[in-house]
Amino acid sequence: MKNKYKKLGLCLLLDAVGMVSLSAPVIGEILDVIWAPIAASISYKMFGDKRGKYTSVITFIEELLPVTDVLPTFTIFCILFDFIGLGKKKTEVFADAEYV
Repeated sequence: MKNKYKKLGLCLLLDAVGMVSLSAPVIGEILDVIWAPIAASISYKMFGDKRGKYTSVITFIEELLPVTDVLPTFTIFCILFDFIGLGKKKTEVFADAEYV
């Protein structure tokens, strides 16, 4: 259970790094070109082979497009996959459940 929250904290940090480019208009766009493949690679590794294929493409496009840096894609994916359980098989959802 604590792992989810550590991952959420990391996702918030990665989204903050992606938003830094908004503070420098011209340099920020250059930083986005550098950050986009790095963020896509991190997204792929963070969300696994199956989901990571999609998250990495979406993250890459989001980082390259202007003004989309305000979208917290890492955090959105983390909430969807780790907290809501979107895309998990029913057996995986039950395996993650904690019983009191």
